Amino acid sequence: MKTDLLVIKDELKKYAKTISKLFAMDVGICDKNLIRITGSGPQKIGEKIRGRANKKTLETKETTVILNPREDEICSGCSEKDCCLEVLEISTPIMYEGKLIGLISLVSFDENQKKRVLENLKNYLDFVEQMAELISIRFIEYNESLEKTERENVLTTILNTIQKGVLRFNSEGIITSINNFALKKIESDSRILGKKIQLSSQNDFLMEEEIYKLKVQEKELTVLGKILPFEAFGKNEKIFIFDDMNKVNDGIRGLVETSNSVSLENIIGDSEFTNLLRERIKHVAPSKSTVLITGESGTGKELVARALHYHSSRRNAPFVVINCAAIPESLLESELFGYVRGAFTGADKNGRMGKFELANGGVIFLDEIGDMPLYLQAKILRVLQERKVTRVGSNRDIELDIRIIAATNVDLEKKILEKEFREDLYYRLKVIPFEIAPLRDRREDILPITKNLIKKYNRITEKYISFIDIEVEKLFLNYSWPGNIRELENVVEFMFNLSDNSDILSLSTVPEKLLENRRINNEIVVEKKESKDVSYMEDFQVVEKSYIEKALKIFGRDTEGKKKIADKMGIGLTTLYRKIQKYNI
Repeated sequence: MKTDLLVIKDELKKYAKTISKLFAMDVGICDKNLIRITGSGPQKIGEKIRGRANKKTLETKETTVILNPREDEICSGCSEKDCCLEVLEISTPIMYEGKLIGLISLVSFDENQKKRVLENLKNYLDFVEQMAELISIRFIEYNESLEKTERENVLTTILNTIQKGVLRFNSEGIITSINNFALKKIESDSRILGKKIQLSSQNDFLMEEEIYKLKVQEKELTVLGKILPFEAFGKNEKIFIFDDMNKVNDGIRGLVETSNSVSLENIIGDSEFTNLLRERIKHVAPSKSTVLITGESGTGKELVARALHYHSSRRNAPFVVINCAAIPESLLESELFGYVRGAFTGADKNGRMGKFELANGGVIFLDEIGDMPLYLQAKILRVLQERKVTRVGSNRDIELDIRIIAATNVDLEKKILEKEFREDLYYRLKVIPFEIAPLRDRREDILPITKNLIKKYNRITEKYISFIDIEVEKLFLNYSWPGNIRELENVVEFMFNLSDNSDILSLSTVPEKLLENRRINNEIVVEKKESKDVSYMEDFQVVEKSYIEKALKIFGRDTEGKKKIADKMGIGLTTLYRKIQKYNI
């Protein structure tokens, strides 16, 4: 078992940044020997942290505060007492199983900052002690993860008893582990380890599982499965769980995944529209009536459909999705209604169940229904009226207990006038209409959705972003979002990829498209500022503040970045810290 905090130094950097941001003091996190692991301020990593407060904490294992260095009794006998520049010291222990394994050291050189801390001293001390406890918890988690390594062989044994294919692969697509069921399906042996896997989505889903083309070497299979992140045992890989698609073709409905975790809690937003939408979903969900969801692309129509399913009595029954625009017209009929053996050239010899059949007892979601061919619209109308379906090439009706939810981003009434959509089908679908407002008409939802996306991409990218620059918030609120929530998510993902190790989404990562309007507004503001009659000193301070702000964006807010800025300005690092505090940067 590890007993050295150095093993979690990357996490310690994040905690140090958080503490430094709140206190605006020099922060150091060290081990039990007072060797600095990370922190802010001029002191280097690996050096021994000084300070009488730290020594006192080592002895007492309790938080120590020196309000007046040089005058405090603790400082008596200190060789550096006469030249000490510190005005406040705080030292908090980091405990593990009753033992001190490190401490958090905070030092202030500024009387104004000292005054601010003392005004809320109890709250500040509570915060730093909580951070020490979080570090201890993370250290415990690290030690527990080491123990998991010994269980990997046990996991492999268990996976070999599962009657589904399970294989793990790394970021290059190289297979690192595979169970016996998967080896059997691929008709290979353990020599397949180290080979590259190719997974091609067929853009088709049965509940939460997707249809893939799986290719390894010369072997290719059509399978039904899902890709999951795999982070156990210190590895960052992916795991693919799959089953043979032939089971679906043979009519075994038990293969259909029936879980649906999208509930009202997943519909994020504080606008009046979103609040009313959640209430209406809750009210309409128990009904068996057909629903038509309209709205621009990217507004979250499928999310509403899934929430209707989740809060209905069909929650544990299938939710089957079919995108009417994504499947070629020649295949759409067989996808919807299925086919029997020999129905057409190239058909599976065993026939195949259609999506309506697979959704029997549950819900079928017809996305982009406005792009459905006219000849198929008549057949959909029959299903709605009679609740029956007939496979292609068959004359046998199959009774359905099904709820239909349709969605479109086109104007169906306009398509009716253009003779491209059946009027009778339109009114059969529009029993319960839902019109989803675009994001620009519910701006109160923009920041809550953004914060939810930040949580999502923190998990995906393993970053630690917890703040949004105020200028980014203003930009987001003033942008029209023609692509709605989908565009917002793309922008957030883009910014995550460009962000450094800081804990804030900054303006420097925003896509160029969103900055165009802001540039125009900024030019107007600059012209107004330049026209003002200001004194030389005020003008110099504005320039100096602007220079520091720009330099922080270029070189970063960490200690190394600030050292470079101080060198370029010809000042000491401590002076730079004072200027940052002075200008409230």
